[in-house]
Amino acid sequence: MSAALHLAGTDDLDRLEPMVAAYHALEGIPSTEADRRAALLPLLDGTLPFGVAYLIGPRRSPVGYIVVSFGYSVELGGIDGFVDEFFIRERVRGRGIGTEVLGKLLPALSDSGVRALHLEVARDNDAAQRLYGRAGFTMRDRYALMTRVG
Repeated sequence: MSAALHLAGTDDLDRLEPMVAAYHALEGIPSTEADRRAALLPLLDGTLPFGVAYLIGPRRSPVGYIVVSFGYSVELGGIDGFVDEFFIRERVRGRGIGTEVLGKLLPALSDSGVRALHLEVARDNDAAQRLYGRAGFTMRDRYALMTRVG
């Protein structure tokens, strides 16, 4: 199965939102359909130039999605991306799709000036850490992500 990346647009909202719902359910993230659609639509229609969403696999019947938000880092030399959400349908996991997607992502984004990608992974999620390691992501020894909400 190919891990083709398709830049998602507004026409893809009805394909994307159910996968976001599945990911949120899997991760225990509380959200409603209205909240998810409201968060996705500005990203998909380009009114917020802060990120992109890609459908993974066949565009008409995607097997997953990945959302990247953009920032800027003087240290890293320019625009950086943060993998906000990454989901592969359970029935196709373990086939190398995730590794393939992560391998294609930075080259696809580098045409837009993205110099580095970051992501967050649970400390106890060994499988995800192995996947991200295979894709070239490393822990930054001197740094930890800290968050303030609200």
